[in-house]
Amino acid sequence: QVQLEESGGGAVQPGGSLRLSCTASGSFFTIKSMAWYGQAPGKQRELVAGIGYDYSTNYADSVKGRFIITRDNAKNTVYLQMNSLKPEDTAVYYCKAESVVAGTGAYRYLDVWGQGTLVAVSS
Repeated sequence: QVQLEESGGGAVQPGGSLRLSCTASGSFFTIKSMAWYGQAPGKQRELVAGIGYDYSTNYADSVKGRFIITRDNAKNTVYLQMNSLKPEDTAVYYCKAESVVAGTGAYRYLDVWGQGTLVAVSS
C-alpha cells in the first residue's frame, strides 16, 4: 500500500555536498517517523538520521554537524542534506518510513523501505 521513491545519490568528491530525497506514495493514513540508514561496503545497515512527525531529529555521532534531515509533511517527503562529505560516508542510503494504515476497526503501523541510493565519495 505504501512505496518510497528515493533520489539524489551519486558520485562526489571529499568535501562536497549532496541532497537525498525520499517521497512516500500509496494508501495510508499518515507517515509518522522517517529516517535514513546507510550501509557501507561490508558493513551492517545503520541509522544515519531520523525525524519525527513533530520535526524532532536525531543523528548518528559520525554525521552530527555535517548532515541535516528535514521533512515536508504536505509532500510526504524526507530530505537528507549531506555536507562536508568524507570517503567513509560512502554507502547505499535507504529511506525508511513508519506509515499508519487503516485496518479493521483500528489503525496499524507499517515500516516501509526505499530501494536504496548509492553515495560514493572519492577523489
